[in-house]
Amino acid sequence: MSRRPPSSPPQIPGLTYLNLLGSGGFADVFLYEQELPRRKVAVKALLAQAVTPEGRAQFAGEANLMAQLSTHPSIVTIYQAATTEDGRPYLVMEYCPRPNLSARYRRERIGVAEALRIAVRLAGAVETAHRAGILHRDIKPANVLTTDYGWPALTDFGISVAGGSTDDTDQAGMSIPWAAPEFFIEDAPRGAAADVYALAATIYTLLAGRSPFEAPGQSNAALDLITRIERNPVPATGRDDVPEALEEILRRGMAKDPRARFSSAASFARAVQQVETELHLPLTPLDIPDAGGAEEDTGAGEDQRTRVRSINTISPNTSAPEAGPTRHRPAIIDPGEQTRQSAAAPTGAATGAASGTGAAPGTGAPAPAGAAAGSSGATPAPPPPGTPSAAGAGSAPSQGSRRRRTALITAAVAAVVVAVVVVMAIGAMNGPGSTTEPTASPSAPPPETFAASTPPPPVTGVSLTRSEDGVKVTWKAPEYDRELEFGYEIDSGGPAGMQPVGERTSVTLTDVSDHVCVTVMSIDAESRKISVDNEKATGCA
Repeated sequence: MSRRPPSSPPQIPGLTYLNLLGSGGFADVFLYEQELPRRKVAVKALLAQAVTPEGRAQFAGEANLMAQLSTHPSIVTIYQAATTEDGRPYLVMEYCPRPNLSARYRRERIGVAEALRIAVRLAGAVETAHRAGILHRDIKPANVLTTDYGWPALTDFGISVAGGSTDDTDQAGMSIPWAAPEFFIEDAPRGAAADVYALAATIYTLLAGRSPFEAPGQSNAALDLITRIERNPVPATGRDDVPEALEEILRRGMAKDPRARFSSAASFARAVQQVETELHLPLTPLDIPDAGGAEEDTGAGEDQRTRVRSINTISPNTSAPEAGPTRHRPAIIDPGEQTRQSAAAPTGAATGAASGTGAAPGTGAPAPAGAAAGSSGATPAPPPPGTPSAAGAGSAPSQGSRRRRTALITAAVAAVVVAVVVVMAIGAMNGPGSTTEPTASPSAPPPETFAASTPPPPVTGVSLTRSEDGVKVTWKAPEYDRELEFGYEIDSGGPAGMQPVGERTSVTLTDVSDHVCVTVMSIDAESRKISVDNEKATGCA
């Protein structure tokens, strides 16, 4: 069956047509240049034959849904929605020039580190949609664009629905390879868990280079895929560098029973962040909206791995913040997981759809109020668990009160010590026959302490040499008084993630583009600090 010819680009005031970007079942996407402010934009225009009352309603719904969500850094931004003079509705959207994930996984091997980053960023986009009561229903690599800055950007909310909608019969836009099993069962509920499945299937595809149930060398017709999706266990990705913990996350995310999957996209992201921790990778922030906005900062310190102040259950391996009122949507956040984590010890122009369920916010337990009365210097013991604290005399001081008291005592002791040292030094200087200089008081920290708390210097002399075997990258290790390891990152049509190479000072790259640039980073082997100011540590071929 031959592809249909593209429709004619619409005439839009203030926009100049440049070229066609892509075609879908009901719309074409064109590249335009906007006159003021001057920038390139993507315009999605409905086909003339799709301009029906139903088509208009669906198109308007997509515009409204994306407008609600497009402030998210991993959701494509909508600038404008209108209708042309010939009656064709169109959307003016953010232009993402880099290849979408479907194009990338088919032509290159995506590193584990980058796949983890994409997973967390996309999970933030999906969780944001769910909290707005929107189900996407068509998450797949082709519906994830790449911004100028290398971020994944979820798009195409054309078949998305409001959470709890009873109109769930239209599957025209469903993509079988990434669809959850319940989409093939009549009258089965298709909620947020189906988006979690598609999210896990998308990350699986990036790692395996194929959709989860696509069998190399066998028939992969629609009926074959549906049968495997419904019956077969999730196969391994087949990559030696994918840790078993990540394989298990993907298996759970694509469980046949929706109840066995992660309870939310945020829970999926937290599990992925744990893998980043185990691999000694920088944790990717999980961008999700503030659940209420009325909560105050507890003073426990904002965790930059999750850009949400009032939700205390996002990132692993962090100190639990003080208890305070929080608002969570019960249909999205697992209350049991929230309880466990809040008590734990320290330790990112194509097409798609959106999904989620709306629920009334709940409330958390209020923080203990009050502080101990009196002027005694002793710090009372905290009340036993489950004992409500009362304001007024006799109640235990709050954690912030104890910290302030400890800080005051420490400052007082330090002041006394300094005074004694000064008196002794003056006495020594004024004593008979004294000719010595006063001894310097506290010494600087040892080199080991300083080196462990600062990033190592960048490498030098990065050189790329192309041969029949690929591109060989070499570099020189900087002078450093601690053990160093190295990693590299490719910048050619999209981020490839930092790939560690241990203590080696060269690596040969295969399957790279005609023009490739590589940045090499030095890594402190103990603290895992990574060099900064790496502009001179980049070479191109």
